[in-house]
Amino acid sequence: MEDYSLPKDSLFLGFDSSTQSLKATVLDSNLNIVTSDAVHFDSELPHYETKDGVYRDPSGNGRIVSPTLMWVEALDLLLEKLTKSKLDCGRISAVSGSGQQHGSVYWKNGSSAKLASLDSSKPLKDQLIDVFSTKESPIWMDSSTTAQCKEIENAVGGALELSRLTGSRAYERYTGPQIRKIFEIQPDVYHDTERISLVSSFMASLFIGSYASIDETDGAGMNLMDIKERDWSKIVLEATAPCLEEKLGKLAPAHAVAGLIAPYFVEKFHFNKNCVVVQWSGDNPNSLAGLTLNTPGDLAISLGTSDTVFGIASEPQPRLEGHVFPNPVDPKSYMVMLVYKNGSLTREDIRNQYAEQSWDVFNNFLEKTTPLNGGKLGFYYKDHEILPPLPVGSHRYVLNSFTGDTLDGLKEHEVGEFDAASEVRAIIEGQFLSMRAHSERFGMPSPPKRIIATGGASANQSILKSIATIFGCDVYTVQRPDSASLGAALRAAHGWLCNKKGSFVPISVLYENKLEKTSLSCKLSMPAGDPQLLPKYTLLMKKRIEIEDRLVQKLGRW
Repeated sequence: MEDYSLPKDSLFLGFDSSTQSLKATVLDSNLNIVTSDAVHFDSELPHYETKDGVYRDPSGNGRIVSPTLMWVEALDLLLEKLTKSKLDCGRISAVSGSGQQHGSVYWKNGSSAKLASLDSSKPLKDQLIDVFSTKESPIWMDSSTTAQCKEIENAVGGALELSRLTGSRAYERYTGPQIRKIFEIQPDVYHDTERISLVSSFMASLFIGSYASIDETDGAGMNLMDIKERDWSKIVLEATAPCLEEKLGKLAPAHAVAGLIAPYFVEKFHFNKNCVVVQWSGDNPNSLAGLTLNTPGDLAISLGTSDTVFGIASEPQPRLEGHVFPNPVDPKSYMVMLVYKNGSLTREDIRNQYAEQSWDVFNNFLEKTTPLNGGKLGFYYKDHEILPPLPVGSHRYVLNSFTGDTLDGLKEHEVGEFDAASEVRAIIEGQFLSMRAHSERFGMPSPPKRIIATGGASANQSILKSIATIFGCDVYTVQRPDSASLGAALRAAHGWLCNKKGSFVPISVLYENKLEKTSLSCKLSMPAGDPQLLPKYTLLMKKRIEIEDRLVQKLGRW
C-alpha cells in the first residue's frame, strides 16, 4: 500500500491575506491546528490610515483600493508574532496561502532584481517601498470599471460568450476590467509595469524571492483565462490591454510548487532552506479546501451576511450569473460558486417584521408550517440582489391548488402579504430553492452527495432541516471561522505530497480514515429529509424559476 503520510514532526503553514487582516494557521502532520495568529491592518498598522483595510474614493465613484506596502509590512509583523509564540519555523515543510480574490499588484520595471536580493537585516517594506508602478492595489470591493466591463464583453461577442470562455461574465471587481481601466486612465503606469500579480501570487512572490505564477483557480477570477484550456485566452487578452500576456507570466496548477523559500526567511525567521512554497490561491477556493470539499457532488453553503454556495462539478455550465473556477484540489473538476447578497440580514428582516424579533418564534413558525408552504412563494430583496439581478423589493405569489404532483394547468396570482408563519417559511424555502435551482443550472448533480453548512445561521436546526429536505441530502456542519487560512495550510501539505510523489495525488488521501480526529472534522447535523418531498420540491423549484425569469426580464439589470 502506497505511503501518503506526512513527515513526522513536520508543520504546514497557511496564510490568508484578506481585506482587513493577514491571518496564519499552522497544522501538524496529523492535520491538527498547532497555532494561529493574525495582524489586523487598521489597528496594528495605523500609519496607513485605512478603514476596514481599504481606501474609499470620497467622490463616490466606486474606486476602492488598498496600499500594497501594507500587505508587505503585515507579513514581517505576523512572522515575528509567530516566532515570538515559540513556533519553530525550521519544522515547517511547506507554506501556502489564500489571497482576497481579484485584487491586483503592479510591479515596476526592474523590480525582479530587488525581489531576488532581499537583505534579511532590513525589513521587507524598506526594501520594496519603490518597486510598485502604482502604490495602491484595486481590490474586490472596487466597482469603478463598468465601462471597461462592457468594452470587454462587446469585444468577445457578449456577456454569455465571455462567461462560457472565462467562467464568468465581466464583473467590475474582476482583474481584467481593472487592468483595462489602468491601461486607459493611467497608461504611464501600465507601460512602467513589468509584472501584474494577483494578491495571492504577489504574496507567494515575496516568499520565493521571484515572480510566482498566478494559479489556475485564482486566475479564473480575472475574466482573462480560458477555463477549459486553463491558459490565457488570446481574444480576451487583446480586448483588455496590449502586451498583457508577458506582464501576467505563465499559469500554474494550484497544487504545484512555486519554488523554495527565499534566503530572507531562512536567515531572518530560521525556516528550513528546503521548505517549499506551494502556489497561493484565492480565498473562496481555499475555503473550499478548508471545508474538505473534494469530489463532484460536494456542496457547501455559507450562511452569513451574504450567502455563498460553492460546490464541485465535473461538467460545469457557465451562465450569466455565478462563477466557475478550476477546482484548487483536483485538476480534473471545477468549482462552481454562487453569491447572494440577501442572506442573514434579509432573514433577520423577516424575523423582525413577522416573528416578534425572536429566532425562537421564527423557528416555531418554520416548524409548524407544512413543507411546500401550501404553494406560497416569496422573493425577498432587502438589498439589490446579484443572483438573480433584481432590485430591492418583495414579490409574493400563491399557486392555485398546488399539491406538488404536477404543474399542468397551475396558475399563480400575486398577493401583498402572507400570514406571519407563511412569511417565515417563504423566506427560507425561497432562498434554498433558489440555491438549488441555480446550482443545478451550473451543472451540480441533484441531489448533491452531501452539503456542508457553515456561517452563523448553520447553528439553526430548523433552517438545516429545510435545507436537507429541499436538497434531499445529508447536511453536515462545521464552525470554522478561518477556513481560508486553514485550507491554505491543508493545501500546503497537499502540495508538499504532490511534489514528493512527482505527480498529482487526491487531497483526500491526506485525511482518509482520520478526518473525525483532526481539526478538519465536521459533524452530521441533519439527515436527508422525507424522500417523497424531494420530487414535490423539484416542481416547486421549477415554478419558482419560471417566475424569477419573468421578474428578471421585467425588472432585471442585465
